[in-house]
Amino acid sequence: MNALNLEQERRAVVIGAGIGGIALAIRLQAGGVPTTLVEARDKPGGRAYVYQDQGFTFDAGPTVITDPSAIEELFTAAGKRMSDYVELLPVAPFYRLCWEDGSHFDYANDQEALDRQIHARNPADVAGYRRFLAYSEAVMQEGYLKLGAVPFLSFRSMVQAGPQLARLQAWRSVYGMVSRFIQDEHLRQVFSFHSLLVGGNPFATSSIYTLIHALERRWGVWFPRGGTGALVAGLVRLFEDLGGRLELNAPVERIRVDGGRAIGVQLQGGSLLRADRIASNADVVHTYDKLLGHEARGKDEAKRLKSKRFSMSLIVVHFGLRRRHEQLQHHTVCFGARYRELIQEIFKGPMAEDFSLYLHAPCVTDPSLAPPGCGSHYVLAPVPHLGHAPVDWEVEGPRYRDRIFDYLERRYIPNLRADLVTSRVFTPADFRDQLGAHLGSAFSLEPVLTQSAWFRPHNRDAVIPNLYLAGAGTHPGAGVPGVIGSAKATARLMLEDMT
Repeated sequence: MNALNLEQERRAVVIGAGIGGIALAIRLQAGGVPTTLVEARDKPGGRAYVYQDQGFTFDAGPTVITDPSAIEELFTAAGKRMSDYVELLPVAPFYRLCWEDGSHFDYANDQEALDRQIHARNPADVAGYRRFLAYSEAVMQEGYLKLGAVPFLSFRSMVQAGPQLARLQAWRSVYGMVSRFIQDEHLRQVFSFHSLLVGGNPFATSSIYTLIHALERRWGVWFPRGGTGALVAGLVRLFEDLGGRLELNAPVERIRVDGGRAIGVQLQGGSLLRADRIASNADVVHTYDKLLGHEARGKDEAKRLKSKRFSMSLIVVHFGLRRRHEQLQHHTVCFGARYRELIQEIFKGPMAEDFSLYLHAPCVTDPSLAPPGCGSHYVLAPVPHLGHAPVDWEVEGPRYRDRIFDYLERRYIPNLRADLVTSRVFTPADFRDQLGAHLGSAFSLEPVLTQSAWFRPHNRDAVIPNLYLAGAGTHPGAGVPGVIGSAKATARLMLEDMT
């Protein structure tokens, strides 16, 4: 084979410039594989898209970095230093969690402060929390450090992990496991809400996801200077410095298959990007239903996936205020009057009238995201996906925004409306229409045990041997560490398959 044919043989295309897709493209390019990254929208980022308006910078999300070592490893693998591309700032406390009785809990990486707050609520829970932390650390060791970037391609690989999963009682829910150690109901909420960050119902998601708590305690919670968009920009610059090519405004119409193998991606307009290896960081249902719907494999897998359980959606309101509100922390979780009942309705419908909120105030950590003296914010409320609540979001979106603003002004941000400069709403319909998310799900498949590891869509397709998946819909799942882990697992397969 001559040099020209060898180069063509080793060419890759990655569909979707979300964080998972960019991370995968970096690993492939660093591994010596000429890689093109194609993105339908005008900017990279996917769910980590960025809006600018009247001097305010709004991250669409995600906003919590819990394992900076996973990001740093991308730069190390490319022979670069992360500090030359992105700066991560520590967030303290990690979160402030608030209830409608006026009480709050500052969850920080400070054992003495945690013990003091826990003791004030229930002295017996101080020792219980220590036992929970030890359990969470054991889960992180097995479920994240050992298995988080390992592709589960066969049921045998799942069986081999079975004894450890059984020892860690993975069949229990996050809330159920927390409740074994913690008695106070408010504290149970403090230490079980984390699964919502990856689209999981604390009352149904496997207790394996308690590992998020240990991740935060080990590495802290971080925020990129300049916002999550600055992290995306740094990763893209790394990819391009390695010689990779990013094409924006390049929606993929279909993955072309010939003789049972993917041969390239056809863009809207008809141009074909040929490659020997194709990876999709797009929504998994979109990948099979839309991009491969012309093939029997695409039709069959899309039908199978549509029968699965999908995570909830979100309504996100970005807003800029003409002054800073110093009483806010960077991350605030605003629990409503109900916890268990509301979460059940979020995951099964119908649409509830009440809500719990996550309030992001990044100017607490990085004032540069707003004009001097001003504040950039977003607030999100988990809501049912479109399959459980077929709401007309063109009508409901503005109404929901107004109800959230009323609630925040009454309880957390006095004079919010008087200080309001700009706002925008992103609804479940936008997740569906702008991000291609099946049913408007914000996190793809729900991370229950029967949809995790081998039971999740695999990092390499089972029928088309040179088609691969990365991102929230495949193993290990959603969240920044999750999609970076999926990219690592997928890159390993692709590079091995090319040798």
